[in-house]
Amino acid sequence: MLEVRNLSVSYGQHRALEDASVRVEPGEIVVILGANGAGKSTLLRAITGICEGQPSGIVEMDGHPILGLSSDKIVDRGISLVPEGRGIFGDLSVAENLRLGAYAERAREDEAANFDRVLSLFPKLAERKGQIARTMSGGEQQMVAIGRAMMSSPKILMLDEPSLGLSPLLCKELFANLKEVRKSGIGILLVEQNAKQSLAIADRGYLLENAHIVHEDDAASLMTDPAVQRAYLGAGAVKVAPAVAPTAAPPTTPAASSGPSLNDIAAQAIASLNKEPPTAAPVAKPVMPPQKPVSIGGLPPRRSADDLAGISIDALVGHASKQASRSPEPAKDTSRKSRLKTYAPPPLAPSSPAKPPRVKPLRQTTPTPTHQSHDERLRAALDEIERAAEQARNSARPRSRR
Repeated sequence: MLEVRNLSVSYGQHRALEDASVRVEPGEIVVILGANGAGKSTLLRAITGICEGQPSGIVEMDGHPILGLSSDKIVDRGISLVPEGRGIFGDLSVAENLRLGAYAERAREDEAANFDRVLSLFPKLAERKGQIARTMSGGEQQMVAIGRAMMSSPKILMLDEPSLGLSPLLCKELFANLKEVRKSGIGILLVEQNAKQSLAIADRGYLLENAHIVHEDDAASLMTDPAVQRAYLGAGAVKVAPAVAPTAAPPTTPAASSGPSLNDIAAQAIASLNKEPPTAAPVAKPVMPPQKPVSIGGLPPRRSADDLAGISIDALVGHASKQASRSPEPAKDTSRKSRLKTYAPPPLAPSSPAKPPRVKPLRQTTPTPTHQSHDERLRAALDEIERAAEQARNSARPRSRR
């Protein structure tokens, strides 16, 4: 049996654990619940002799004090620890990790029996004895860590946050394996934040708050404790009263009122729903006054389809021919020919030996008589455009030096 009485641990001026008392019997699971920084890991490290602080108090294993002994001597006394983070050798195989746990003198004679017992408790490890440990999943690595601790033939097995980083399915499998370990007669001291699953497999429990053990009880009582439910199980402290069937209320007479009754209001509402909604009055379109045709640029005013309904096609064609036969008004000449008449090449510098290009004088054309027909005027204009384009191409060609 492991018994801890008034254990205190100090890190300089900081008191990490004070007057903690814990008891673990063989073949039972004891869980320690507490928030982060409450001192749970410090308690386990002080028991196994690997605490860096200054412990004080009493720690006994089967009536023999072990506080102050080295960690290997404490393992020989029958206490083994599975630290937080597993701490396995990742580059070694599963079988090699398990056999390293049998280094204690008390476990060397029973190494083969302990090895078979671990593989029977964890069948997955039997299938993967030759696999490298770091290639396994988190749950399987946790099985390796627990199996390595069991290889030392412990009487008390201590685990620090074994479900940390595991999925809910692996957590369920892990706690089921711990129940099987308990059946072999090994006492388990479990530090765990998963209060619901740990209390489900535990026999007793302790509450550790601010470096003090504040409560101790069996697991069933802790599960129903309002303080534990509020702090660790996510439930409120106030219990919901059971539902009671409602009793029929005595009939009451309605008070007289001066306004309309409820039946009258309902009848009016139904009558208003049955009425057809009023139709909106048609909106009259504004009548626009007739507009007078406007003549733009000397052209006849634009007529609508109604105005042209009574006019024949011959009349329209005759009107168009009359407009085309009119002589056009003289317009300002903005063609390329007129710009070429006023073009003068810029004077060359005196030092330049090149001569200025000679410009061929443009031909003087006689004005087009006004009595020509429309086709003749159009043909003359096209000829004039072609001559101007040819003159422009000739003047743009580079002249070779003689």
